[in-house]
Amino acid sequence: MTKREASISAQRELFIFIGPPGSGKGTLADACVKNLNWKQLSTGNLCRQHIAEQTEIGKHIDFAIKSGKLVSDSLVVAMVHDWFSRYLAIHNTVILDGFPRTVPQAQELSSLLEKNFSNARLKIMQLEISDEGVIQRLCSRYLCENKECQAVYSTASGSMLAPKVGMICDICQTRLVRRKDDEEATVRERLSGYYKHEKALLDFYRERGEAIQSLSVEKPLEDVFKDFKRLAGFEKR
Repeated sequence: MTKREASISAQRELFIFIGPPGSGKGTLADACVKNLNWKQLSTGNLCRQHIAEQTEIGKHIDFAIKSGKLVSDSLVVAMVHDWFSRYLAIHNTVILDGFPRTVPQAQELSSLLEKNFSNARLKIMQLEISDEGVIQRLCSRYLCENKECQAVYSTASGSMLAPKVGMICDICQTRLVRRKDDEEATVRERLSGYYKHEKALLDFYRERGEAIQSLSVEKPLEDVFKDFKRLAGFEKR
């Protein structure tokens, strides 16, 4: 480990939110960014950034996507390593959004931290919600059609994410659309596949002795956020 990497890894905390699609991982992450001044590392956004900037990593990712292949775990980890090396020094707490999703990715991340950022601590939150809760949320979810915006809204009764005017984005006034994979039958299929990965991922961290905090998310965001801060020990930060 270089002196720079040892320095930037000191007293840093990395949060991993584990939960099914529709459990509100992104919404909770946004609340942490806005209210706690944390940093959110979205691997999806990072992929798009590398491709747009035509970095060496971006070229490999772009080639994989255009070839109809999945982006390899090693490429994703290389991208995360690059981000950590540049930005972990200025962010005390980071939320890993969309990573790791599988045991191989978790293994790669653990290896990366052990070799290069040994003082960075993982904190794992399992977001708990019933299948019916997920289905209700996703079947009510709409996205801004503008690819530069992609704001998320919900038509569920009493939702804080409801658009202010009709089915138009509050931010850029573009039409809101529904994702094809947010239909009920598709959601149930996605959940079935998700739980296989979730169990293996949780077992992996338990076997490593990592503490896993359970957070019920079937309540208003304000209450979820309050419970999260209590579990994470950040009430006074």
